Amino acid sequence: MAAARNASTTSPKNGRGHSRLSFAKITDTLTVPDLLALQTESFDWLVGSEAWKTRVAEAEAEGRNDLPTNSGLDEIFEEISPIEDLGETMQLSFTAPFLEPEKYSIEECKERGKTYAAPLYVEAEFMNHLTGEIKTQTVFMGDFPLMTERGTFIINGTERVVVSQLVRSPGVYFERTPEKNSDKDLYSARVIPSRGAWLEFEIDKRDQVGVRIDRKRKQSVTVFLKALGLTSEDIVSEFAGYESIALTLEKDSIVSKDDALRDIYRKLRPGEQVAAEAARALLDNFYFNPKRYDLAKVGRYKINKKLGLEAPLTDSVLTVEDIVSTIKYLVRLHAGETHFTGVRKGAPAEIRIDTDDIDNFGNRRIRAVGELIQNQVRTGLSRMERVVRERMTTQDIEAITPQTLINVRPVVAAIKEFFGTSQLSQFMDQNNPLAGLTHKRRLSALGPGGLSRERAGVEVRDVHPSHYGRMCPIETPEGPNIGLIGSLASFARINAFGFIETPYRRVTAGVVTENIDYLTAMEEDDFIVAQANAPLNEDGSFSEDRVLARKKGGEVDLFAPDEIGYMDVSPRQMVSVATSLIPFLEHDDANRALMGANMQRQAVPLLQSTSPIVGTGMEGFAAIDAGDVVTANRSGVVAEVSADAVTVQLDEGGVETYYLRKFDRSNQGTSYNNRVIVTEGDRIEAGEVIADGPATENGELALGKNLLVAFMTWEGYNFEDAMILSQNLVKDDTLSSIHIEEYEVDARDTKLGKEEITRDLPNVSPDLLKDLDERGIIRIGAEVRPGDILVGKVTPKGETELSAEERLLRAIFNEKSREVRDTSLKVPHGERGTIIAVKEFNAEDGDDELGSGVNRRVVVYIAQKRKITEGDKLAGRHGNKGVIAKILPVEDMPFLADGTPVDIVLNPMGIPGRMNFGQVLETHLGWIATQGWKVEGKPSWAKHLPEPAREAAPGTKVATPVFDGASEEEIAGLLDSTIPTRDGDRLIDHSGKAQLFDGRSGEPYPMPISVGYMYILKLHHLVDDKIHARSTGPYSMITQQPLGGKAQFGGQRFGEMEV
Repeated sequence: MAAARNASTTSPKNGRGHSRLSFAKITDTLTVPDLLALQTESFDWLVGSEAWKTRVAEAEAEGRNDLPTNSGLDEIFEEISPIEDLGETMQLSFTAPFLEPEKYSIEECKERGKTYAAPLYVEAEFMNHLTGEIKTQTVFMGDFPLMTERGTFIINGTERVVVSQLVRSPGVYFERTPEKNSDKDLYSARVIPSRGAWLEFEIDKRDQVGVRIDRKRKQSVTVFLKALGLTSEDIVSEFAGYESIALTLEKDSIVSKDDALRDIYRKLRPGEQVAAEAARALLDNFYFNPKRYDLAKVGRYKINKKLGLEAPLTDSVLTVEDIVSTIKYLVRLHAGETHFTGVRKGAPAEIRIDTDDIDNFGNRRIRAVGELIQNQVRTGLSRMERVVRERMTTQDIEAITPQTLINVRPVVAAIKEFFGTSQLSQFMDQNNPLAGLTHKRRLSALGPGGLSRERAGVEVRDVHPSHYGRMCPIETPEGPNIGLIGSLASFARINAFGFIETPYRRVTAGVVTENIDYLTAMEEDDFIVAQANAPLNEDGSFSEDRVLARKKGGEVDLFAPDEIGYMDVSPRQMVSVATSLIPFLEHDDANRALMGANMQRQAVPLLQSTSPIVGTGMEGFAAIDAGDVVTANRSGVVAEVSADAVTVQLDEGGVETYYLRKFDRSNQGTSYNNRVIVTEGDRIEAGEVIADGPATENGELALGKNLLVAFMTWEGYNFEDAMILSQNLVKDDTLSSIHIEEYEVDARDTKLGKEEITRDLPNVSPDLLKDLDERGIIRIGAEVRPGDILVGKVTPKGETELSAEERLLRAIFNEKSREVRDTSLKVPHGERGTIIAVKEFNAEDGDDELGSGVNRRVVVYIAQKRKITEGDKLAGRHGNKGVIAKILPVEDMPFLADGTPVDIVLNPMGIPGRMNFGQVLETHLGWIATQGWKVEGKPSWAKHLPEPAREAAPGTKVATPVFDGASEEEIAGLLDSTIPTRDGDRLIDHSGKAQLFDGRSGEPYPMPISVGYMYILKLHHLVDDKIHARSTGPYSMITQQPLGGKAQFGGQRFGEMEV
């Protein structure tokens, strides 16, 4: 993967630098970064891999200290050490965790249903304080799941993705809320830790300052301050001139610190006996004990920044200074002050007083994979800590070693639980490469410690100005999760504190430089930012006197060039990968663009992939980084090519063999197949594509097909978004796809005896056994239909009392009188296909731990080729989706003047109301690119046309990047510049319309019709999976009605009949 990033861009085979003829007017100052960095960098930090150490070394060399110097595992083992017993006579501490090489390879794990993991070890040191004796051991801490190069985990043989979580950052937040019954505002402050009790202050309508400890009853803030050791005089001098504190102090009759502590204890634990010591311990445990309270580095950073303090980032608990500063900030806010003097970077600085917007991305951070797993391990270790303390008191002190104290079960269980059941560990969406890539870049506000669907209001879900360049405003699910699940923007990255940063070009004195700074949402607020398409002169200065730019809060205005601090790096900076694959996005309504971005993820890989003739230039980046293509690790010459392996003679000597996956089943049942695109003798550079994966062509994403479309009605068959298709597409397998289903059967030990896999089935005719081999397993290549036997299996029946003679016979011959029933694995209702693979696992081989009671397991794979048919769902990239209503014979389809029949007829009524006009421009440009063009002279419409785009051969693939693509004038001009046919005619005029003829009568249609090439995807909503019928079947036990749904083999009630 790393090699693919810096590959040479000269080769047309190289996906990331694939040459498309681009209509872009702006050259990107930054290439698209590694799209999987969100996952891989976070996990590298957790395990402290070599890649992470290299990044830390680079940062130190550049003088940056923005990367943590301790790995995630080091951090938690340091945190928990030392574990001491109650009398503090002995301690156990941990250092230097490390991972051994993994047990099984990725392929083996998938095949055998194992977890891809490496054993984790840690140096444990036991110290006896009484004798001074020290014992050290290397202790096994369980198997630790590893991330694959593609950013996924393999858990029990299935590929899973851990989704990054968007959570409120720890820190201090100030709020102003209007009081319902009076005209006064209420002011409140909250100190939110990473873990531990909240601390809240509020000023009510009577100007009294109150405090809530751990979300309990409100108390007077002056009592709280006295409990922390301040006297009334200290409070008066510290808060001189603030009426709210003076008023609160007036009502407060408590004098001593002990009384204050008792008062607080009474309110927190009403009805209990109060001792001053217990009261002090209670308060200490809440906010000043690092075991119970943790602000984390990010919380400390946010508090320092907000309150103008300079406490070291390692101070993870609150200090009295923090609390006093928070109250000061709150009373200043209440008194209407706007600034005060604090400290920033060691020097006095002016700090702005303002309330906080919780939905701003400066206050929401990302918990990526590394941190999520780290938290889980922390939970496991704290459970283990309890066990260790218990064992310290019960075991003989002489015999204790680290190994006898440690029980790793809770740690292993915590990790297993996270990967197996957490809301954020998800079954990977492998429908196509884009689906997988988007899944890994997903940001979710749901999950443990996040929001719940029911509680999330509109504000959290809404698009916020701080999302610009950080989270895509377009790509989010429709339905209850809208706005709670998003997608990382194309150029965004995550900093060490977990905040999303986006890159900008620095502007100095009105001149745009090539220097790039990554800014968080909070840092960006201090600058005015110009957009990427602001016109520039040769020297980089702005060519206009007033530049359109935006300032804090997303306000857009015109500014003088010297006021501008930064400029966007690229027009596609604000959108995600899936959204940036939509050409002419700028002409689509946001709601339809959302559907377009989401439906590309549902496209099924076709039998033959074709990349779009009208792309956006992101296709190569997406395909390579999704990791489904095979790229060269090192440069060399191709020595040998076969369907399932490529051998490369390396430049530095030696050979490297790349093994390809052939017709594997993806998580969604689509076919995962690699196809070689190099030939023997080819020279390849590191990072170049050797073999395409599913839905890729020459290292570019290829989710659908370029089809000739006509926008017209046809006998009412394309009413309401329905589509009419040509029989040619069925005959030529243009939209055919391969689907693979997996069926497995276990032979177990039952109470009555062992189940057996056999060909010898009771009461089954030999006809049904013709495709089974002697073991009773179906042969590869057999065609199967619903109800066919795949694996013969018999289970012992409940037996009746045997007579004495039968018992004797059974004892002599050990022969069961075949009291078995047939429990064979059969093809389910509605499925059919060809057997492509059979895998068999035996418990006797010892190698396969199949689980208790399982003796044999057989897995059968059935593949089916699904041609396009009526009822299948197709879609374009602009949210223009529809179902096929009719497939017409090719001779009945409307045809062009040269006899070319169109492939698909769409209803023009689907465009004006939906406002996704991008599809029309795509259709026109698709026609232009297919025909080729040549611009003669210097027409006015071509003045911004890039030089290479002035002419192109027929079939040239073009790129029209989002927000920076071909304009309407250019498309109209190019329609007049297409290469004419042999007769010198252009089939389509400058309006993009053609004279079409009715295929049935040969008559011309009365009006010209828009015709061109559009990229059409076949979606995973296939009619074969949905169509269902039953005569009789299972009934509900309670109501005696048929069950519902295809999965239960149900029927719908229709009066008395089942349908």
